[in-house]
Amino acid sequence: MGKVTTMFDIRELLRQLRAQESERAIHRAMGLGRPTIAKYRRWAEQAGWLDSAQPLPSLAEINARLQTTLASPPPQTVSTVEPYRAVVMQFLERGLEIEAVYQRLKDDHGYTGKYLSVWRFVRRLNLTGPIVTVRVEVEPGAEAQVDFGYAGLIFDPATQTLRRAWAFVMTLSWSRHQYVELVFNQTVLTWLELHRHAFEFFGGVPRKVVLDNLKAGIIQASLDDPQVQRAYRECAEHYGFLIAPCRPATPQHKGKVESGGVHYVKRNFLAGRDYTTPHHHLQHANTEARRWVQDVAGQRVHGTTKQKPLDRFASVEQAALQVLPAEPYEAATWKQVKLHRDCYIVFENAYYSAPYRFVHDQLWVRGTAKTVQIYRDLELIATHSRAAQPGQRQTELVHLPPEKVAGLTLTPQACQERAARIGPKTAEAIAYLLAERPVDRLRAVHHLLSQAEKSDAARLERACARAVTFGEISVRIIRNMLKNGIAEGPTDHAPAKPALGWPRFARDAQELVPVSLPR
Repeated sequence: MGKVTTMFDIRELLRQLRAQESERAIHRAMGLGRPTIAKYRRWAEQAGWLDSAQPLPSLAEINARLQTTLASPPPQTVSTVEPYRAVVMQFLERGLEIEAVYQRLKDDHGYTGKYLSVWRFVRRLNLTGPIVTVRVEVEPGAEAQVDFGYAGLIFDPATQTLRRAWAFVMTLSWSRHQYVELVFNQTVLTWLELHRHAFEFFGGVPRKVVLDNLKAGIIQASLDDPQVQRAYRECAEHYGFLIAPCRPATPQHKGKVESGGVHYVKRNFLAGRDYTTPHHHLQHANTEARRWVQDVAGQRVHGTTKQKPLDRFASVEQAALQVLPAEPYEAATWKQVKLHRDCYIVFENAYYSAPYRFVHDQLWVRGTAKTVQIYRDLELIATHSRAAQPGQRQTELVHLPPEKVAGLTLTPQACQERAARIGPKTAEAIAYLLAERPVDRLRAVHHLLSQAEKSDAARLERACARAVTFGEISVRIIRNMLKNGIAEGPTDHAPAKPALGWPRFARDAQELVPVSLPR
């Protein structure tokens, strides 16, 4: 045999040869050329080491045999992953796939080696036992699996910038038909809208949705009692599906969307495509994603089902889905807030009033595109139209303490209307007082009207008539007339000419100049 210079794990090669893997599969896994694989297959056959019923020889025995039978045996090297053995073991115990282990080593631990090195290292780990998985299949329409996957940078036409984007994938577990949409965030509102789009795309609703413990859907992951986002619970009740979170750190429990969904979308659809220019942006990506789902992903022969996902969906699963409700779910945001001492809660930079008896209580607010509802536990205590802009206040006067409401409605126009309802002379006197400058008489006029409205408005009308007749219009004088009963007296001795607007002590000319002078 000629000189061998390729560096590889000879025991791993023997394992694959004993397992009767094809040369193509071994080449893909170990990077060896087919002539090299064929040469070592012949060598192993001569040594009698391809019988899987016999135990695999130790590395020392293999090396000794190589030294005597091959001119230059393959050099054995220490794996570049060896320094990270403990970290890799932790990842594997948490259920991470080899590709995820490789990515975490690169991102978090500065690993610079190749994926194949990690793959070979994991394969030859001396684990306590084989990793056994059980494939779970479901009935048509019974289940969908959902997940997000990082999609790279995509151009946002709204901001004219490149932004980080994520691919949302919902895969129907029986047919493997899927819905794909690219978005710029993973907020609760986006999460709910994506569910609505997926159900409308499928034309029905699965009976259960399996998801990882995403914050948009699950507030706190737990095996026994996961806390579901209130808005997501509301969405599930509207469409009639069950929420089935995975156990913490077990993404393999939704493997249909992990491997055949997110990974497949990234490897097949996103690979080699560029959506980073003003002419190829997010909208183009989503249009092409829907076309790809129909023409490529839906038409491939699936590796597990051995059928085309779109054919299985159209012929069987679509009819097994639950019927869509008559009205689509209106996405809502739930948030816990505090009612401040001014009787307002703050929700998305706007202010909304709630009954003052709940001041300092923790309340729940439900916001949609059109309305904002405030709850105390399960009791609806206030409903408002959505504020049009940040900083705006939406107020219901009945939410405020009664003694404070008057201050909000205190305007010259309101006082003038109240005066007119009492009588014309009251309206005339109030108009004079409100027009007086430079002192603002608004609050004093308000108190004058309030006292009269509570006791006897007719007395105020007579007092104002007397003040107008004598040209003595002031809040103090009118209040004194009411207090001392002067408003009860007649006003028929008033001067013939109206005094309103005249100087207070003006006299008629006849009073100052006699009619005839004495001779």
